[in-house]
Parts: sequence; C-alpha cells; structure tokens
Amino acid sequence: MISTTLLFAEERNLESQTPNIKLGLVQGYLDPKTLPDFLKLIPNAPVQDSAKQKLDNAVSQKYLALQGTSRWELAKSDADLTFPNAAETFSCALGVPINKKQTPRLYRLLQRTLTDAGLATYPVKNYYQRVRPFMLNREPICTPEDTEALRRDGSHPSGHTAVGWAWALILTEIAPDHADAILARGRSFGESRIVCNVHWNSDVAEGRFVGAAIVAKLHANSQFLSDLKRAKKELATLYAKKVKSSNNCEFERKALALPKEK
Repeated sequence: MISTTLLFAEERNLESQTPNIKLGLVQGYLDPKTLPDFLKLIPNAPVQDSAKQKLDNAVSQKYLALQGTSRWELAKSDADLTFPNAAETFSCALGVPINKKQTPRLYRLLQRTLTDAGLATYPVKNYYQRVRPFMLNREPICTPEDTEALRRDGSHPSGHTAVGWAWALILTEIAPDHADAILARGRSFGESRIVCNVHWNSDVAEGRFVGAAIVAKLHANSQFLSDLKRAKKELATLYAKKVKSSNNCEFERKALALPKEK
C-alpha cells in the first residue's frame, strides 16, 4: 500500500523532474527536433469548393443540431485541456478516478504527452492557417471566450484531437480490458471539436493521425516506457481496491448516445 506521505513525495519529485514550459504546459517526453515532418505527411487543407470541403461543410451542418444539448455541454468540457479537468477525460471509460493524488504517475504522463501531441500539430497549423467553421457559418461555438484566440489559430489539423487520440492509445495499452470504452471515448473527444463548431471533420481525421504517430515515437523513449509501467501499476492498485470513478458517468453516457441529427 502506498502511504499518503509517499504519494506527496512522488508528486513533488515528478514536478521537479518535468519543469513547466510556455502556456502552462509541462515539458514533454520528445525532443521537438525529432518529431515526424507532418508537413510532408499530412494532406493539404481542403480548399473552397473542393469535394473534401463540401464533405466538411455537410458534416459540420449535421453537428450544429447538437447545440444546447448535453452533447454540447460535454464538448465544452472536452475543450478544457487544463489540469486537473483534462486528467478525468477517460475516467468513466477506465472506471476509476485519474488525479494527482491517487494516480500521480499517470497524471504526469498525461500532462507530458499532451505537450508532445498537441504542439506537434503547430507546424502544419501555422503553415495552412485554415479558417475554422464558425468563421464561415457564423454559428456559436461552445467556448465563446476562446473566439478571438481561435481566429488566430489554424484549424488544420486539430490539436485537441491529436491529444485525445494519443491518450486513448496510451490508456488502451495501460488498461486493455477497457479498450473498447477507451477508444470510443478517444473518438468522441475528437468529435467534440466538430460539435463545438471549431474544427472541420478533416481536421479531426488528421489530428488522429498526428496522435498515433506521436504514440509510435513515444515507444522509443525510455522515460515514457518507464512511466507507462508505473502508470499500469497505479491503475492495477485502484482496480484491486475497487475504487470507482467519481465523474458523472451517466451524464457522459447519455450525452454520447445522442444522434448527430435532430
């Protein structure tokens, strides 16, 4: 059994090992210079009147029907990548709480991989500076306080989706018995960006590609692999103690069960 004192000591040790960088993010595992060249790997952002853009328009129009529903509220929560909120994203899928006190190693692993996957999208975002759906359809977004920042931030590919899909793949490895629920939540996390009216369907698809590529790179990183093993032990302890998630999992289940069209 891990005592509270040891947990707090572990927490302090993790914080000293992974200093904060810009925007409140902690240092990732990967050297940005070693990342795949996503400008060469990701297709061009769809152009106006192309078949891909017409498909994006159609998908966005369908998801607009979810404004004001519980799915819209879940998408709003998914938009918040700050911790501790983001740590609990997969809590219902896993069936256990994810927080700084009970799962310090997994908590820090999620923080560090957020940096790796999220920032990996920026060379492509900055190159294309694709406009976001709300800038064209003039419909609301689920986080209106972010409007001006999002106007300046390229849409292609989706950074949130890259993060969410990377987390889904990592957590599937940590808790394989919950794989279906984890992967479904990872998929819906990316779809939340379409629900929010801030990303196109093709942005989300390419975000998943970035997330998967980053996870592949992480598996060649010894520190990540070490933390992965420790995170597995943390979850095994919670499962053995039958500790349950404290999230409103019924709300999440119902929100994700809503159809995409009214």
